[in-house]
Amino acid sequence: MKKMLPWLITILLAITLIVLAAFLVMSNWFSNDRNDVPSAVQSVDTKYMSADEIVEVTSEINDIKTNLVDTDYIVMMNLAFQLDTVKSKEEFDKIKEIKIKPIILKTLADTKPEDLKGASGKDQFNAKLINLINKTLTAGKLTQIEITYFLLAPI
Repeated sequence: MKKMLPWLITILLAITLIVLAAFLVMSNWFSNDRNDVPSAVQSVDTKYMSADEIVEVTSEINDIKTNLVDTDYIVMMNLAFQLDTVKSKEEFDKIKEIKIKPIILKTLADTKPEDLKGASGKDQFNAKLINLINKTLTAGKLTQIEITYFLLAPI
């Protein structure tokens, strides 16, 4: 029995290390899958703007009504888009009906009702929109999206 004790301790230590390594690998593996969730890549400047400055660089899209991926639900929303400069707002206003609104509708068509519940769900939706819309803008960038009206209802 005394000769087997070192072997038992070695085997138990090896099993413990293997299980620990498996947990570390699995946690890293699953956390990488969550990186597919869009995030606002650009950093928003922390400078403070006056109300007049905010109005100058903000554009709105109102009365968006569409079904979600679950066709038993309908969403109605208004969005306010804050851009970085007045020039980028002017460009945004020119293309908002022909480029921006279809992006919003496609994104909503791929969204589940539970993805829009709560503040974090709406923040993730906004971040996804920011990334998609910034790819279409040629002058300036979109810095912030605010949902000014939101209604999610079953049909």
